[in-house]
Amino acid sequence: MKTVNEAKTGPTHKGKNTMKNLYDIPIHSLNGEPISLSKFKGKKILIVNVASECGFTKQYKELQKLSDTFPDSLVVIGVPCNQFGNQEPGNAQEIQTFCERNFGVTFLLTEKVNVKGSDQHPLYKWLTSKDLNGKKSSSVKWNFQKYLIDEKGQLIDYFFSLTKPMSSKITRYL
Repeated sequence: MKTVNEAKTGPTHKGKNTMKNLYDIPIHSLNGEPISLSKFKGKKILIVNVASECGFTKQYKELQKLSDTFPDSLVVIGVPCNQFGNQEPGNAQEIQTFCERNFGVTFLLTEKVNVKGSDQHPLYKWLTSKDLNGKKSSSVKWNFQKYLIDEKGQLIDYFFSLTKPMSSKITRYL
């Protein structure tokens, strides 16, 4: 026999990941503070998995330039990850110091997470799954892959590491 709620709404899908809103995904800053992605509603968001010892690390400079060029309409979020060639071995303090000292980074950096595999962070599950983001599926191929989100929290597109942050492929949306 169905409960009253099941009769009204249908069966529940226990255990199924139904998080389809980017703004509901929990993540922490590099210093451990919770980040509410919902505070970025109304702005585009560029999410980039970053690493300190990668051939693409110099893109930090262009990411900062992008952040400085579009401060009212874009939020850049760097997501440290050590899954590609162990190129982000540092702890939170080492990552923060490296980014500030070498590239003048002031944009938001998150905690170090996994962007692929069985321990993939929910943010990257959303970014890489069409079932969750409603746009397209992808896989993170290397450090500095970029995901652009619109002002309503919808995926616009993603860009591989070779696409520089100031590329017209990205800036045309800004």
